[in-house]
Amino acid sequence: MDALVNKRIKQVLKGDKDAFAEIVDLYQHRLFQVCFRMLGNRHEAEDIAQEAFVRAFINIHTFDQKRKFSTWLYRIATNLCIDRIRKKKPDYYLDAEVRGTEGLDMYSQIAASDELPEEELMKLELQERIQYEISRLPDKYRSAIVLKYMEELSLQEISEILDLPLGTVKTRIHRGREALRKQLSRQPHI
Repeated sequence: MDALVNKRIKQVLKGDKDAFAEIVDLYQHRLFQVCFRMLGNRHEAEDIAQEAFVRAFINIHTFDQKRKFSTWLYRIATNLCIDRIRKKKPDYYLDAEVRGTEGLDMYSQIAASDELPEEELMKLELQERIQYEISRLPDKYRSAIVLKYMEELSLQEISEILDLPLGTVKTRIHRGREALRKQLSRQPHI
């Protein structure tokens, strides 16, 4: 995929805007997921993901093609998310996701296993609780935890995205996990 992306980037640099549309198609879902997990609001995540693509397009000439494009793009999006979080603390939105329905669509209602409905409900409640507790982490830990455990990126990729030394990334992930563990050991928020 990196070779295809680099080919499209070269086309964009030559003035082919349609080539960038292909890049957007390749990354839009995963980029939205990163933003949504950091912001917890579907509309804001869509806005930030779109802004990240706009900035990537405008600054594509600064991208070093020896590196992974996804890392560069996630770094742009992560920085935009952190900026949004800092500016909007602690705003609440009427259009925010309703608890218990995060990420659910009709496909998720189709039974895919032999689990009992009660077990599925408990799983959903636990996932909701974990997402809630992640949203309460300090920004520096939240971004590291989301990129490591939700986006399953390597420590090196996280280091590049957050522009931090590898040791700092490891420390933030460790401290984020500890903070999350403490938060989850308390009484449920519901």
